[in-house]
Formats: sequence, C-alpha cells, structure tokens
Amino acid sequence: MNLKDNILYLTKAVVFGLVMAAVFLVVTRFTDNNSFNNGLSVTHQNNELSFASAVRRAAPAVVNIYSLSLDQNSPLNSSSLQGLGSGVIMSKEGYILTNYHVIKKADEIVIALQDGRKFTSEVVGSDQITDIAVLKIEGDNLPIVPINLNNPAQVGDVVLAIGNPYNLGQTITQGIISATGRNGLSSGYLDFLQTDAAINAGNSGGALIDTGGELIGINTAAFQIGAEGGGHGINFAIPIKLAHSIMGKLIKNGRVIRGALGISGEPLSQVMAQILNLPDLKGVLVTGIDPNGPAAKATLKPRDVIIQYAEESVPGVEMLMDRIAETPPGNKVNITIIREGKPIELPVIIGEKLPENS
Repeated sequence: MNLKDNILYLTKAVVFGLVMAAVFLVVTRFTDNNSFNNGLSVTHQNNELSFASAVRRAAPAVVNIYSLSLDQNSPLNSSSLQGLGSGVIMSKEGYILTNYHVIKKADEIVIALQDGRKFTSEVVGSDQITDIAVLKIEGDNLPIVPINLNNPAQVGDVVLAIGNPYNLGQTITQGIISATGRNGLSSGYLDFLQTDAAINAGNSGGALIDTGGELIGINTAAFQIGAEGGGHGINFAIPIKLAHSIMGKLIKNGRVIRGALGISGEPLSQVMAQILNLPDLKGVLVTGIDPNGPAAKATLKPRDVIIQYAEESVPGVEMLMDRIAETPPGNKVNITIIREGKPIELPVIIGEKLPENS
C-alpha cells in the first residue's frame, strides 16, 4: 500500500470515527434529556402527591347525621340540629350505613348531604353486636359510594377516613392499615381493620376508603385507655364485607338473625390436651352449657372437645362461633366431639341467639 492509499485509509477512518462520535453524542443527549424530563415528571408527581380524585369519588356519599328533638318545631337548620356522627350512602334507593351507637339515642334523625340537601330518615334496622345500623332517605340523584367487596384491605395499604369530627364539617384524614383481624374488642363476631388514620368523635359511621376512592370499611372507634380519649394512632373500622352483609340482613329482616348453640368454650391448651388424651390442639373445649339450650338437648357436656361442625374441622373458638351464628335457627347440623378420648357424632338443632336487651 502506497502513501496515498495510507492517507486515504486514515482519512476514512477519522471521518467514520467523527461521524460515530457525533451520533453517540446526539443519542446520549437525547436519552439524557428524556431521563431528565422523566425525572422531573416523577419528582413533580411525588411532590404533588394527591388523593383528591379518590376523595371526589367517595366524599359526596358521606353524610352528616344529626338529631332533631321531637319537641322542636323549627325548620331543618343548623341551629336546631345536634351532630351525632357520619354515614355512607350505599344505594340509589337511599340506604345509609352508619354505627348503631351513633343513632341509638336519637329522637328524630336528620341526614345532611354535602350538596346542602337535608332529609329526615327512618331506621331500617340495627345490630348492637356489630355496631351497624341502616337508615333510609327518599331523594333523587343521591351520590353513591364506590364499593368493591372482592378487594380486601391489606396491612400497609394507604387509606383515608372521611367524616364529620366534632361537627366541624366533612374532614379527611390519611393513614395506613396497620393490622387486620382485630377481633374480641367488643364481640367475637367482629373482625376490625386497624388504622392510624384519625377517627375522632363524629367520624363514627363515616367511610374508610382506599386510594381509588372505594369503600373498604365503616369507621367505628378509637382506642382508649381508661378515661382517656383517642389520639393514640390506633383506630378501628368494620370491614365493608361484614358491614355490607349485615346491611343486607337488616334490610331484609329489620334485624340480624343468628344461630345459637348454648355453649361457652375456650381454646384447647396443651395441658388440657394431655389430660384429655388428645393428639393435637385443634378444637374447642366446652366450658359451660346453657341448661335450656340446644347443646344441652343434644347431650353435650362440659369438657367435651368439639372438633367438627357440620363436617368442617374446627381450628378455634372464633371460627366455631361464626359458623354457629351463620347457621339459620331450626337447622339440624352434626357436631363431632371427643369425649373420654373417643369421637362421638351428635346431631343438634340450632336455636336462635336472642338480642342482648331481650
């Protein structure tokens, strides 16, 4: 290769290199700009993090509940009303979910919507055990809360509580689901959601929603120590699946009809399992029998261990009590027990659990 050819070869190589370098710089700059812009967008969104769309979906359906004394003849206005709490419009027919403790002492109940409308309401039914009540109003174009019964809340989910704390007007507080399955707080039938979203006096009966604006619970209580109020960041809501189920029963029957077996029981301890010669700790140890209840008629006895209910294994007390409560009174079910080390199957006709004030 002569000198001329060498120069030509080098020139081509240099030109090619410069072209590739220019292309690389252009591509890199374009990519960096996109990355920079995307970074700005993400940062902007994070700085402007907002739940406004969720609130817009749900808040119009969260109502304020007031009591109007029967001896007052003045029109429905703010001066004649006493704030009780909150509620949630569940259907276009005007059914409203709230807490039983919100309305239990009210003479006449007035519902105030966020658009300024006011309605007198009737009590469709209430259930003291689950602290649920259903009200009904008659109105057109009522706002309805979005709901998804197949999307249970999980620990760590961001939630918003909507209500009327201290009768200040509709207020939104934000937090997370800090625990689920909190039962035994007032009844074994409950399965509370625990949240650190503030639930103050007047929030009871209001909505607990997710970041999509869908209802996941009915706000019901704040954790208290002695005579202290709330403010500990431990608040509770009734899961919407349970509240919705109770609502359906109240609309249908005006009350919740629960089955009863007439026993008291406790988890099976390791010591009792050894004393009764049981292979494991599954089952419920019967500790008491109502002498006039279905269990007594079926010859169940204290120290029997219930291991199956209607052919379903019984892992613990809560599950057994729930199944009994869900069984319609008058139904016959088979219960398998362990007595003196031997399995025995007993048929029993479930009775009805009477209201606590009966």
